[in-house]
Amino acid sequence: MRKSELKYTREHEWLKVEGSRARVGITSYAQEALGDVVFVELPEVGKEMEIGDVLGVVESVKAASDVYSPCRGKVVAVNDALLSHPELLNRDPYGEGWMVEMEFTELASDLLTEEEYEARLAEEGK
Repeated sequence: MRKSELKYTREHEWLKVEGSRARVGITSYAQEALGDVVFVELPEVGKEMEIGDVLGVVESVKAASDVYSPCRGKVVAVNDALLSHPELLNRDPYGEGWMVEMEFTELASDLLTEEEYEARLAEEGK
């Protein structure tokens, strides 16, 4: 997957939109800031989400962090591999480390392109 195909949130989630579906995960920056991920909590398939709802939780040796939904819609798939192998988030955050797939009806209005996201990290000195 090319990172330029993705959209990003200010809270460090990424999403890849294909038609009316979006695959969601956390960015490389987010997983690096968290450190070694030791636990992932994911929503149930079928759960309806609003933009900004807590989609899941990622716990590391340093901290726990909520993951927020970048769209309104229904969870249609979760990456069950993360439940037994949470380290996939560290190893491959944009590939095997994806978290959920959603059938969406609305995307957040403030999504960023790769260039905008990288510029925001640079502005914040990250």
